[in-house]
Amino acid sequence: QVQLVESGGGLVQAGGSLRLSCVGSGRAFSSYAMGWFRQAPGKEREFVAVISLGSGSISYADSVKDRFSISRDNGKNTVYLQMNSLKPEDTAVYYCAANLYPFKLRDGVGEFWGQGTQVTVSS
Repeated sequence: QVQLVESGGGLVQAGGSLRLSCVGSGRAFSSYAMGWFRQAPGKEREFVAVISLGSGSISYADSVKDRFSISRDNGKNTVYLQMNSLKPEDTAVYYCAANLYPFKLRDGVGEFWGQGTQVTVSS
C-alpha cells in the first residue's frame, strides 16, 4: 500500500512557474513508477508525465514537453513536477499516481492516487 500526498499548487500568472511535490508513504515507494496527471473542469483526466522507478525512463505528454520536468528522490519518497512557462490551459487539478509499470501509467492506470492539488494559471 502506498499513500500519496500532493502539494505545491496555487495561483500563478501566465509565464510563471510552480513545482509540485508528491510524497509517498512506505518503503515500497522506490518500487513504483510514478506519474502526474491533471483534470480540468469539464474535461477528462489526462496524462502529463511518467518516471520509472530508477529515473531511467521519462516521458511527457506533447502539450507539456519542453515546459514541464518530472523527477524523483527515492530517499525522500518524493516525486516532483517542475512546471515552467505556464499557460492558462494548464489550469487543472494535478494528481500523482503510482504503478509498478510505467506503460500502465501512460495509459492512465494507477494503482494508488493522491488527492490532487489545484493549479490555476491566470492570463
